[in-house]
Amino acid sequence: MSTAVEDRGSRRLAWCVAHVLRHAPDHIALDLLGRLDRPTRKYLCRDEWLPASAVTLLLRHGREEDRHFIARNPRVVGRPLPGLPGPARYARRRTPPELLPVLRAELGRDPASSPLRSGELIGLLRRHGIRRPRVVLDVLCLPYVLDPAELAAEHARQPLPAGAVEALLLVAELPRECVRALLATPAAVREGRSWHRPAVRAVRMGLLTHEELVARVAPARRTLILGDLPPGPGLRWTLPEQAGMRTAVTRALTPLGDDPRLWAELLRHAPGFAGPLPELVAAVVAGSLPAPPSAAPPSAAPPTAAAPADASAEPDGALVRAVRHLAPTAEGPVTGGVERELALASLAVPMETVQEDIRWVRDCLDRSLLTGADVVRHKLPACWALDEDHWLGDVDHPDRHDRPEAVLAARAEADRLFALALGEDPEAWWRVARTLPDFAGTLPHLLLRVTDGDSVSTRP
Repeated sequence: MSTAVEDRGSRRLAWCVAHVLRHAPDHIALDLLGRLDRPTRKYLCRDEWLPASAVTLLLRHGREEDRHFIARNPRVVGRPLPGLPGPARYARRRTPPELLPVLRAELGRDPASSPLRSGELIGLLRRHGIRRPRVVLDVLCLPYVLDPAELAAEHARQPLPAGAVEALLLVAELPRECVRALLATPAAVREGRSWHRPAVRAVRMGLLTHEELVARVAPARRTLILGDLPPGPGLRWTLPEQAGMRTAVTRALTPLGDDPRLWAELLRHAPGFAGPLPELVAAVVAGSLPAPPSAAPPSAAPPTAAAPADASAEPDGALVRAVRHLAPTAEGPVTGGVERELALASLAVPMETVQEDIRWVRDCLDRSLLTGADVVRHKLPACWALDEDHWLGDVDHPDRHDRPEAVLAARAEADRLFALALGEDPEAWWRVARTLPDFAGTLPHLLLRVTDGDSVSTRP
């Protein structure tokens, strides 16, 4: 039996580890999860702010009790709960009777007489998946035999509609390689209104982490837009998911540094590049991308995944906006004078009550005296700076805040600080996670103390 002090320590460490996992690459996150003892893992699986990618890694690599606790976490909203959404959720679904005559006419036989073959099913997916996945889900209620290799090959030959891909992700229990193949389309294919839904669904169901999504989605321009997907109706990123996607995309763009020439080349070649974003970044850095096809002779070889299909294509507004938001920017001149200095100082001296402190920070954000990055750099303790609830207040839903720009700016600054200080050293990440619950200073101070080998943690 653990004592109350040990139980409180495990709960607090799990809370801090959940915040650190937001900013850690997948291989670092796996290492951190493997170092947790059983009580801490239990509280981590029940934590309300557990990142989507961490949930995916726990379900994929964790123990049965991890899945047990995640399945009973009421605040893991829209995340990959075992069987929800997925095959178990749609097991009771039946094909509507009015759809059967349509399918019978299209197939030339009774669809219920024998299971649909792969070719027949793929043809139905192409015809009925153009809009939303509802009709395709009705089709997939029928018995069918689907060869994942044939499905991937057909998608590579002629991409399936987004509604069909989303429905397959929901109910078909496809192998991971097939899922990755379905998220890649030729660069010349025109994007429909719902092109983003399969990528969002793949992350939300726990089929892929954000980092895996960035490595697999093609063409690269889609990945860049997913990193800054504008809000709108329908299935979109929640705020934590948007922050996680932006973190993964920014990590893939790290080789570009702050060289404006490389960023200009990225924007120039992204509209027609057929491969995933990491390949585009590597080609831009290496300078191996060919000249635009407009300058090439008419007999030039056809484009490949490593070469642009139409590098002369102009980037659209969504792509330009995404690159502008993802590119590093120089800090503008400091404004606000004495009021800004007072606001920064107040982050180190909390008000008498938490609510008063929250009202003050929100007011400073609204008056542009502070940004989310300022809060991460100057608020103490560091664990409060990483938790938006401690400076924006509780929300009625864990997937949104009423100051999204401040949250995204804070997450981006924390990403930058963690990457700059800790890099790829799992031991350093673990020391930060262990030190964070008891550290009274700011996050930059914590990272400096840990990387200098002078941890102030009281934990063994």
